Amino acid sequence: MGFELMRAIFTFGMICRMWEAYQAVARKYPRLPLAEERRLIALAQAGRKESSDELVLRHLGFVMWRLRRRVFRSYLERHGEDMLSAAIPVLYEKVGTYNLKYRDRSGVFKPVRFGSYIWKRIDGLAIDYLKRENRAGGVAYDDAIMLGEKRNKPLRVEICV
Repeated sequence: MGFELMRAIFTFGMICRMWEAYQAVARKYPRLPLAEERRLIALAQAGRKESSDELVLRHLGFVMWRLRRRVFRSYLERHGEDMLSAAIPVLYEKVGTYNLKYRDRSGVFKPVRFGSYIWKRIDGLAIDYLKRENRAGGVAYDDAIMLGEKRNKPLRVEICV
């Protein structure tokens, strides 16, 4: 086995250990069929907290996958848990704004999976988080303000394609 492959496996293992609790939840709550997903969204929008909780839990694995797919490993090792934690309120917000009656441009009813609805927002959240972290000079943005630090470094965010 080559050095680069061993390093990649080791790094991936570190990331996985870092997210063990989230992975356990993701395994416990697998992806739902579209009809069941839409039923949970309708119940959540009607005010049932348990339904929105279940929907969020069932999409943690998807959020983890998006972060692993879009963010370089070095950033993921340092900020992965924070980004994942920041994504949870976004998921709750998106449950409330999901349009169950969505129609495409020609007026045809077109149900969309919740994962398809949230993926761009999750990617944007990761990019925004890394931009804030970079502006703060390696310290989380809020912590940098609290510490009275302000560093002006050129903005450079590395995102996997």
